[in-house]
Amino acid sequence: MRPSLRIASLIIALPPLAIVVWLFFIPFLSSAHLSFLREDQWTLRNYSLVWRLYRYDILYTLWIAFVSLAAVLLIAVLLCGYLRVHTNKPVEFLFKIPLFIPFVVVGHAMRVLLAPKGTLNSVLSQVGLINLNDPPSIAFGWMGIAVSLIWKNLALAVLLVLGAYRSVDETYLEAARNFGASAFRQIRDILLPMSAASLAVAGAFMFTSMLASFSVPLMIGSGEPPQMVMIDVYYRINYQGDYGTANALGVVSYLLAMGVAGYYLRTITQKET
Repeated sequence: MRPSLRIASLIIALPPLAIVVWLFFIPFLSSAHLSFLREDQWTLRNYSLVWRLYRYDILYTLWIAFVSLAAVLLIAVLLCGYLRVHTNKPVEFLFKIPLFIPFVVVGHAMRVLLAPKGTLNSVLSQVGLINLNDPPSIAFGWMGIAVSLIWKNLALAVLLVLGAYRSVDETYLEAARNFGASAFRQIRDILLPMSAASLAVAGAFMFTSMLASFSVPLMIGSGEPPQMVMIDVYYRINYQGDYGTANALGVVSYLLAMGVAGYYLRTITQKET
């Protein structure tokens, strides 16, 4: 590459690089620095508190994120396969609607829908499936949070996975159909293997988003331990004024997200090469 092109490429790359440094790396370094301070002294006490008080919350957060991600990807793989083999614009539009709904609205809607005497149980009671005097409920627990995150992130998954499926040449699917392959076999043997890298990218995006969930767990969660990590950060700052432990929790969240981001970058690099 000629020196002039290198300089032009560097100039083009500088603004987004500056944004990443300003909005991510500098806050991360500041948070990491504060996480080692307690009463203006360098110490590991903040991380000791995180381990002693919040290790189960970290595992709880990872559990919800992994379960939600697995469910979203499974639904998206099958649904987008159907939409790729049998085009259905109304169905595709309906599944993309959650993309434009804020998380706080999703949290409130799911709270109303999934509450013990919420909309879902009220409808089921009308047909005699449940008794409203002793109603079942998946709200205010990990299942309610997972259902909310699945519904919200499914739109993004459909957008990314369907785009990857549509990049697969139609001739592959035609050849499979000529040999009698069903729609499921076309998805399993052609679309899924040829879109594996795009699925990894979609998974990385959604997993980091789920790790950082705040509005949905705050509105759907039980309010008792275990909690998702972002709720712990919120309570540690606003109710205890403990910025050191809150920053330690933030650093742990950063590291978890950076692990997924590293996998994403490696996948993108391999795809380009």
